[in-house]
Amino acid sequence: MGHKILIVEDEKELADILGAYLEVEGFEPVVTHDGQEGLKKFHEKMPSLVLLDIMLPKVDGISVCKEIREKSEVPIIMISAKSGEMDKVIALGIGADDYVTKPFSPLELVARVKAQLRRYEKIKVVHPIDNNEVKIGELILNKSSYSAMVKGEQLNLTTKEFDMLYFFAKNPNQVFSKEQIYEGVWGYNGICDDNSIIVYVNRIREKLGKYDLEYIKTVWGAGYKFIA
Repeated sequence: MGHKILIVEDEKELADILGAYLEVEGFEPVVTHDGQEGLKKFHEKMPSLVLLDIMLPKVDGISVCKEIREKSEVPIIMISAKSGEMDKVIALGIGADDYVTKPFSPLELVARVKAQLRRYEKIKVVHPIDNNEVKIGELILNKSSYSAMVKGEQLNLTTKEFDMLYFFAKNPNQVFSKEQIYEGVWGYNGICDDNSIIVYVNRIREKLGKYDLEYIKTVWGAGYKFIA
């Protein structure tokens, strides 16, 4: 079997359907139905990715996500029954890598799982020949290893936070609209998700702020730019 995928979903029928789809694609699903059991299985099985419902018995998905993030950077895709933007903002704000709203296509979710795993694999593989390194002031970003260093210390970023900071650092002193950032970081054309961009910019600012660094500036009415 391939990657272990932990499914934490209290709708048993949906959890079983997702498990079956993932199994067909060569993954090894680990199915649980409440947050407490989900955390237990996470520590036991050390999965490559977590599918996590927000509304769960015993321990809610937000708490589960926070606890996993304290120990691991594995991709987390959150599932919500609500279509409200606030759930999405909260999910991304606590470190989730992606977010889907019920009802959704199991095939679409499998595609998102594969995309997140591909991205995560890049973090763990270091290519010694091509560093893809960017150095700006106290900040060093290495795209090959997805590592970020500030003043000699490791800056803990999720993959998407790294992608956004790297996008800015590679294009210093340029103003980018939210649409340009969305296309440059997410690679999607079409409707830009403003809330995702705001959440990620704020999280990056918060992490850099601990080192008294203010690289990302808001250009009102235009977007953002990275001050080198």
